[in-house]
Amino acid sequence: MTKNDEFKKIKETLEKHEARISRLEKFFPETKPKMPKKKISIKEFILQKKPKNDIQKALAIGYYLEKYEDSTSFNAKDLEKGFRDAREKVPANVPDKIQKNIAKGHMMEAEKEKDGLKAYVLTSSGEKFVENDFKG
Repeated sequence: MTKNDEFKKIKETLEKHEARISRLEKFFPETKPKMPKKKISIKEFILQKKPKNDIQKALAIGYYLEKYEDSTSFNAKDLEKGFRDAREKVPANVPDKIQKNIAKGHMMEAEKEKDGLKAYVLTSSGEKFVENDFKG
C-alpha cells in the first residue's frame, strides 16, 4: 500500500466520521456552554442582604459559609472570621448571637463538633429567612 493510498483511506474514514457526527448532531439541541458563576464575596453578600443587626449578620455569615464555602457546619470562630472577612466589626459575644438565632429557630447545634468547638448549622427556616432578606 502506497502512502497515497494510505492518505486516501484516512481521508475516507474521516469523511465517514464527519457524516456520522453530522447526523448525530441533529438529535441534540444546540446549547451555549454555561459560564461558571463568579463567586460572590462575603462582603458583597452582606451588602446584598442588608442585615439589620449583629444577630442577622451572624445568620447571614453562617448562610454564606454553608452555601458559598460548602461548610457542613460552622463554629463561633468561623463566624468571627466571617465578620472580619466582611470588614464588619466583630461583636463582643458571638456565642450570644448564635444562641439568639437558635432561640428564633434559625440555627441549631450540629451533630459533631468542629475543631474541638460546638458547631452549628442553619435550619431550613433560617435559610428561608436569609433568602427572603430577613423578612417573614
